[in-house]
Amino acid sequence: MSVDEVVAAVRPAPDARTRGGVRGFADRWPFRRKLNVLVGVPLVVVLLLLAYVITGLTGQARDAASAAMLVRNSRQIAELIDRVETEHQQAVLLSVRYESAATGRRPSLAAYLGARTAVDSQVEKVRSTFGSALPSAEAQALKEINGLGSLRSTIEQSYLPADNIDPAYTAIVDELIDGLGLDQRSNLAATVTGSLLDSLLRAEAAHSALETSVFSAQTGDTNALIEFVGAVGYAQQYTYQAGRFGRFASQAQLTQLSAIEQNPSWNAISLQYAGLQIDPSALVAKSPAQVRSAFSAALKEYPTYQRQAQARLRITAGLIDQIASRADRASNAAWWRAAWLLGGALLGFALWLAFSVAIRRSVVRPVRALTGAATQVAEVAEEELARVADDDAAYSGPLRLSEVPVTVRDELGDLAEAFNRVQGTAAALLERQVLSRRNVAEMFGNVGRRISNLTARQLTLIDALERGETDAELLDRLYRIDHLAVRLQRNADSLMLLAGIREAGLDASPTALTNVVRAALGQIEGYQRVSLVAETNVTVAPDIIADLTLMFAELLENAVAFSPVHSPVEVTVRNGSDGARIEISDHGLGLSAERLAEENARLIRRERLDLAPTRVLGLFVVGSLARRWGIGVTLTRTPGGGVTSRVTIPATLMLLMSPFASSDGPDGGRWDHGPGEDRGPG
Repeated sequence: MSVDEVVAAVRPAPDARTRGGVRGFADRWPFRRKLNVLVGVPLVVVLLLLAYVITGLTGQARDAASAAMLVRNSRQIAELIDRVETEHQQAVLLSVRYESAATGRRPSLAAYLGARTAVDSQVEKVRSTFGSALPSAEAQALKEINGLGSLRSTIEQSYLPADNIDPAYTAIVDELIDGLGLDQRSNLAATVTGSLLDSLLRAEAAHSALETSVFSAQTGDTNALIEFVGAVGYAQQYTYQAGRFGRFASQAQLTQLSAIEQNPSWNAISLQYAGLQIDPSALVAKSPAQVRSAFSAALKEYPTYQRQAQARLRITAGLIDQIASRADRASNAAWWRAAWLLGGALLGFALWLAFSVAIRRSVVRPVRALTGAATQVAEVAEEELARVADDDAAYSGPLRLSEVPVTVRDELGDLAEAFNRVQGTAAALLERQVLSRRNVAEMFGNVGRRISNLTARQLTLIDALERGETDAELLDRLYRIDHLAVRLQRNADSLMLLAGIREAGLDASPTALTNVVRAALGQIEGYQRVSLVAETNVTVAPDIIADLTLMFAELLENAVAFSPVHSPVEVTVRNGSDGARIEISDHGLGLSAERLAEENARLIRRERLDLAPTRVLGLFVVGSLARRWGIGVTLTRTPGGGVTSRVTIPATLMLLMSPFASSDGPDGGRWDHGPGEDRGPG
């Protein structure tokens, strides 16, 4: 057995070169990943920028809140400065008492100790108020107050000149103000709050020192003139700090600060200060009696200084509260600004995210729709190709492809419309292919029917002539014509099979498998070379006889046609584990392993005649019949050369299976045609 090989056109291999670098890396990414990166990266960058801006705004709001707390807590520093000045005054008074006291008499320490206790108590209050937010420089200043123990002990035990007392307390006051660092904090400098509070505290401290110096200058001790000179310096310092305060404060606040020198207490003190300026050289008393007299006079005025200190502290506290309220408003404004900006940024980011998602969906949805439509077209095309290759497939009706929805009016929309036109064209082509197939099938069917009818009438006429003819030579010619008509009938049956027409013989009856093989021999040329060996007796069901006869005839035709004319063709019928087995062996050139695999695949898969090579029409018919009945057909190599066809008929198609009688001998089932037999086996 042999078949002609048809060489199909070889498609050019795709370009295997791959792009390198970033472009090649991006080319390997899926489209949706590229789109995600295109949309996601800007969103991430914007989100990081927003996070940076919001972090900065939050830090500013936090700094503003910290500044507001520092301003509010600075009220405790102002009160501590006032108490330090009070202790300073009491220290000067105690020193003057020691100077003016009679020999052996010790002055009372109650007032000084009370002022000292008030300072220490306020130090602890400052620490508890600030807590962990206490600046390190301020903490050091508080330690300096606790380090006044040596000076305090000296003041308690004996006379100490005022020029030794003043520097210590003045330095403490300066360190308390400097420790806050009000004019060095960026969060306070941005709103001039730090400068405003710093000038207020320094103005209050300068005025407090002025009051102490004026009071000390009236005590008549040896340092009275030094105290007067200090009072002049403190007055200038107060004037400077008040003017500095006025540059940052409102007019109302400046008016409120000026109230320190616009009250009865200060009016009395200012008169005393003016009196000191008349003759500063007479401030120092000449004798202890004069000292005691001046001290007594000054001591009578001390309640005025206490009232002035209370008024001054009250005004300072009020101004600090105003500055603290201003800082609180700045802090709240910073928090609200941060909140509004955060809300606006989040809203903008959400809108941008929604816009980006919408844009992404407007791109992805048409692409996915195009992909789905293309996939549907591919599936339908594959289905149609399978129907093209499968002659047994039934027609499923007109092709219906869903159109791609055109949801956008851009390049993707144009692509969708173009694809819809492609779909329509593809559907029309497939419908035309189906129509062409149906027309070819009808043509085959009509031709097959006409040939079958004509050959049937021809066989009837030939049979009639054979029955009435006695001339041996003429009878032999009639037999040959009869055989040609039978072969023509087989070709008509093949054509009707190709057209999908199946005509079962209504008058068929159960027949032995060997008789089916003999009937097939009667439909081929060169049947004299075929030898039949039957090792079993099998009866075949009636409905399969016609198809089985046609299958055997095609296999025998190929075996005889593609082997040398002098070589035999053996047919063996035997039992198998899964049914009856028929082997048809020829001794021709045979086929290569690749061709055998290809032809065996053709016997299994479904394909149409217009896609199969015309020289293998017999194998196409065999494959169609084998798939119809579930019969196994395999082509193998014949030992020594040639092809062997193995046919396995399932037991379900058999009516009876039993071995031949052993009395027939080893060749009892053999039936051989010799060259002298002119009449066919049928």
